[in-house]
Amino acid sequence: MEKIVILTGAGISAESGLGTFRDEGGLWAQHAIEDVATPEGFARDPALVHRFYNTRRAQAAEAVPNPAHAALARLEAQHSGEVWIVTQNVDGLHEKAGNSNVLHMHGALDGALCAACDHRWPAPLVMAPGDSCPSCAAPAARPDIVWFGEVPYHMERIWQLLDEADLFAAIGTSGQVYPAAAFGQHAGRAGAHTVELNMEASVNARDFSEARHGPASVIVPEWVKGILSS
Repeated sequence: MEKIVILTGAGISAESGLGTFRDEGGLWAQHAIEDVATPEGFARDPALVHRFYNTRRAQAAEAVPNPAHAALARLEAQHSGEVWIVTQNVDGLHEKAGNSNVLHMHGALDGALCAACDHRWPAPLVMAPGDSCPSCAAPAARPDIVWFGEVPYHMERIWQLLDEADLFAAIGTSGQVYPAAAFGQHAGRAGAHTVELNMEASVNARDFSEARHGPASVIVPEWVKGILSS
């Protein structure tokens, strides 16, 4: 298998202590999505949104990759063909583990974005309303995160990779958020072997020709070992 394309979701980072927005009692459970993950929420209460992402940024900065992240880094390093990670996660753990071919379709916590001129720069650990853009000086700094209602990043490149993939895997995804929820079906129709690695079957499990269920830290290293030994 020459080209491997892997979609990762919040499930792969859960074992690194970073909760998903479906976890009960976690950070997401304390806020309505429309208040902290939409452009309208940011316009209404930028202070709340910045506090929320400052907390997430601090958590991500302290988090360490788990065995699933390490396995994917090993796959990229040792596989004879290309390996690409397309991630819905914003935590940076794939890069910490050693992956370099990573496309962040939902942005990244360590990035800042100017809402006025679209300039991007490394985010400080703490951001606040009125922070100015280093390019245009507008007091319009926001987290470089793709919120609900906004267009994910790198989509043209992602569709191209899915068309070219020999193997497509979805790891730790719920299958409920589009366009990522359509990737398995798209890659399969383009000729890729498709596999889902998840705690349990996702809502679009029928789009995959193979499934492996269990904790990512267990099933992903086993899956990678099988690929590298074949």
